[in-house]
Amino acid sequence: MSLPELADCVLDHIAIAVKSIPTAKKVYEDMGLKFAPEIEEVKDQKVFTAFAHVDTNAHIELLQPTSEESTIHKFIETKGEGIHHLCFKVPDVKAKTAELTAKGYKFIYPEPRIGAGGCLVNFMHPKSTGGVLIELSQRPE
Repeated sequence: MSLPELADCVLDHIAIAVKSIPTAKKVYEDMGLKFAPEIEEVKDQKVFTAFAHVDTNAHIELLQPTSEESTIHKFIETKGEGIHHLCFKVPDVKAKTAELTAKGYKFIYPEPRIGAGGCLVNFMHPKSTGGVLIELSQRPE
């Protein structure tokens, strides 16, 4: 069986909503993953984030709310801790947002925003993706 051609997007991370990053990190560290030493605050999203590499592309991202107004806090209150979204790295978030909007997909933000690590991001609305929140991310140059 031959492998398909690589897509113009790759899995960047699986984001997990947690009440406490230090508590949640232990599970993944016990499995052998290593988290970056810094925990970043993304003020716009009202979260702290911590990343651990899984392989050369993918990461686990832990998301801890910084306030009750955080969408992550609301997610945990209604659904409990767990997988929040999948993130795919793309070469150009603005172009991909326009392309997918033209195909009928809905986005959370009208224009991409700056997210964790200074990446340009936008989120595809779960109502247009079969119930999965999908983040598109472009690394800063």
